[in-house]
Parts: sequence; structure tokens; C-alpha cells
Amino acid sequence: MNPVSRSALPRRGLLTLVALLLVALNLRPALTSVSPVLGSIAEALSLSPSVQGILTTLPVLFLGLAAPLAPRLVRRLGPERSVFLALLVLGVALAARPYVGALGLLLGSALAGGCIGVIGVLLPGIVKRDFPERVSIMTGLYTVALNLGASAAAGTTEPLRQALGADWQGALAFWLLPAVLAALLWLPQLRGSAATRVAARTGARLRHDLLAWQVSLFMGLQSSLAYTVFGWLPTLLQDRGLAPVTAGLALSVSILLQVTTALAAPWIGSRMKDQRAVLVAVMGLTLTGLMGCLYAPIGGVWVWVVILGLGQGGTFSMALTLLALRAPDALTAASLSAMAQGIGYTLAALGPLMVGLLHDWSGGWNAVGGLLVAIALGAMVAALGAGRDRQVASVQGG
Repeated sequence: MNPVSRSALPRRGLLTLVALLLVALNLRPALTSVSPVLGSIAEALSLSPSVQGILTTLPVLFLGLAAPLAPRLVRRLGPERSVFLALLVLGVALAARPYVGALGLLLGSALAGGCIGVIGVLLPGIVKRDFPERVSIMTGLYTVALNLGASAAAGTTEPLRQALGADWQGALAFWLLPAVLAALLWLPQLRGSAATRVAARTGARLRHDLLAWQVSLFMGLQSSLAYTVFGWLPTLLQDRGLAPVTAGLALSVSILLQVTTALAAPWIGSRMKDQRAVLVAVMGLTLTGLMGCLYAPIGGVWVWVVILGLGQGGTFSMALTLLALRAPDALTAASLSAMAQGIGYTLAALGPLMVGLLHDWSGGWNAVGGLLVAIALGAMVAALGAGRDRQVASVQGG
């Protein structure tokens, strides 16, 4: 039996749509809420720069490490119950991590990243099953919600800390509220959901499929650039002369602008014979924006963060769209999602880490620029394979 099927008719009503989007809204605040108050956290907990780097990298790493757990949960609980359980654990992690010391903060951030990784794997399969004729627009809406959550956390956590009397703990814990709300709205999806019986190694054949690896590499390389921007863009812009508040605002604006191409790119791509042109175009915008932020006169920074946001909104939404378009059925979409996000987010964690090491080693940003160019070109090569009008082998066999 398909692990993302059930006897009840697919639910395509407004409540399902709202629930999906609210779940997506929770897939980034655990990550982007930390950097705005990192200085306050470091001062309060006496964190060294290396521990601060671990704190920002650890949840991204666990996005990838936890992804393979998603199919196992589906076999035991079904997809809807697995999402619900992950939301509950996410809420607990977000509530506890500010109040349990430095080690607890690290562990709570890792646990939150793992929950997000599991949910991120499950949602594309659910979308493929419940909205088979609207995969591209649903993926775009999903990405818009995800970006809104990321931008909201990046832009409001520090003002919230100030409003709470310099209480960074309360500002971080605030982000459990959207997780609780999403879990409550997800409850109706549990009716008719049950554990499903499938072979334990349904995705094994994908590891021998070149197209699956191309999709996975595109996911990983574009994510590496995205998390580099999340973690390092404000620092880069401050080093180039921007005030800290302005640098943070630049990041928030860039993330917010991603919503436009998050909707447009999948819509355009789904109407083309294949998606190679769209993938290369949005990656080209991303690379252009990064190079502008690094090397162009700082007075034009707002042009470059706009271009960067437009590029990255398209790259991420297209990476998610490929998970559905390249899969012949919902089970294969779920398995491809687990593979691509497991590999992808593990690669993504290396991006910010390598940027930090190169920056410290070279004392500047020139070597970092070379790394970012190499990552973007690698993503374009992967896109030329992943964007072809083909599908991976079905994990159901036959």
C-alpha cells in the first residue's frame, strides 16, 4: 500500500490548504529567529565564537540527518500523524531551548531542526497525493508561507526582545505559538490516517538513479547558498560599511521578496517542456545578487538584495517542485523528497561552515566569493540534468 494514501477521499478543502500553509510557516522561524539575538544569547551564556557558529549550523545539519526518519515514521503512523507528532515535538523544543542553558540550547536547536527536516520531507508527498493537478501552484504557496515565516522571525525577534524588556528567552520561545496553532489546525487531517505497511527499503532504487542524484544535488547546492545568506549576509554587509540594523533589514527584505518568484517560477516552469531554462535563470539571479553584495559599490546594495531575493525564491520553490514533477507517484515523491532533502540539507550545513572558515583564514571575503561562484555553477550543472522532462524510477516497482 502506498504510504501516502488512505481509504478516505483526498481532502482538498480550504481547511486542508490553510493547515498545509500554516505548517509550512513553521519550517524556518526556529532557524532565522536565532541570528538577530545571537549577540544577546552569547553574552548571557558566555558562548565563544565557535559555539555560536555551531549554534547556527547545528539545526541545518539536523534538517538533513533527520530526513531519513520520515519514511520510517510514515510506515508506523501514516503521513498525517507523523506531521502532527513532529509539530508537537517542535513546539516542545522551541519552548524549552531558551531556558535550559547553553547545552540545552544546542540540543533544542538540533531537535527543532530534526522536526523541520521530517516535516519538510513529508509535505511534498502529501501535496502530490492531495493536489495532483495543482502541484506547481501548491508548491509555490507552500514556499511563500515558508519564506514569510523566515522573514517574520528574522525581522521581529529583536524588536520582540526589546519589547519584552531585553528578554531574549521570551523572544525565542514566542515562536512555539505558530507551531501550536499549526498542530491544532492539523488535527482534522488525522481522521482516517493510519499506519501503512510498505517495504522497509522502498527508496533503495533511487540511490542508483542518476536523475534522483541530480535533483538531490540541486536541492543541496541551492540550499547551501540560502543558508549562507541566512547566516552571513548581515555580517558581510556590516564589514562593507552598513550599520547593523540596516544590514539586518537587508536580509529581511531579501527573504520577503522571495515570495514573488516562489509563486512565479513553478507556475512558469510547469508550462514549459522542461524546467532547465527556469532553473538556470533563477540560479543566475542568485549568483548575480551575491556578487553584487560582495563586490559592487555598497550604495547599490538594495538593488543586489532584491535580485538575490528574486533568485533564491525561485531556486527553492523549483527545488521543491522537482520533487513532485520528477516522481511518477506519491510514494516515489515521498522517497525522492527524503533522499533529496537528506542529502541536500547535509550539504547545506557545510556552506555556512566553509564560508566561516574561509573568511577567518583569508581575513576577507574574496575567497568566499570564489566558493559561492563554485557552488552556484555546480547547481547550474545539476539543474541541466534535474530539469529534463523525465521521471525517476518508481519505488513501487512493477
